[in-house]
Amino acid sequence: MFEEQRRRRALKRVKPGDGRPLRRFRWWQLLSRSVLYLRLPGEQAVYAVDVRHWKSDDDGNTMAQLYLDGRQRASSRLPAVFPVPGGAIEVAASAFGLKRCHYVTADGAEYQLAPDPASAEGRRARLDRDHPALSRWLGVFSVLMLAIGVVLVVAQILEPILQVPPVAERFGRYESPINLPLWLNIALGVGAALASTERALRLRYSWLDSLGN
Repeated sequence: MFEEQRRRRALKRVKPGDGRPLRRFRWWQLLSRSVLYLRLPGEQAVYAVDVRHWKSDDDGNTMAQLYLDGRQRASSRLPAVFPVPGGAIEVAASAFGLKRCHYVTADGAEYQLAPDPASAEGRRARLDRDHPALSRWLGVFSVLMLAIGVVLVVAQILEPILQVPPVAERFGRYESPINLPLWLNIALGVGAALASTERALRLRYSWLDSLGN
């Protein structure tokens, strides 16, 4: 029920496009723009989703633009749900990039859109195709950095809670065994941010990403 209400609210945010052309992806937009494509089975039409991560509307909302055959068809603030034949394109972002850009059919099947080859997502996908072993190691490193971030967050949350007098009387005082120097805390924070960015390039997102940062 909650998911259906969320989708209905997102559909109400969709506004008609003005027909402007989809601009070519430029190399200097690697960190600020995502463009992904969808060609529906049995159709020649090509849909494209364009998200400018550092560009927002007057209310500070990040926008997603939907294009059909290179012309703007609709726009919506994120998270967005764009109706298309046979289902909808769902788009959502995190602080580090896209966490979702999928075509969801009426029967619930999901298909990730294909990134523009010139985009950061497209370059990460090419690395996965050309160097699968290196790609897997990068994925393992990202999960490891986020797991370390989660452990640090949990330790920092527990310490002040377990020092509250009633709690300390019930469970005993707790002092975190993790006492890292400032430089290492900063390094791990940067590592967690890089890990989340790498996962965003693959449109991977889980509770690890939210807690690890």
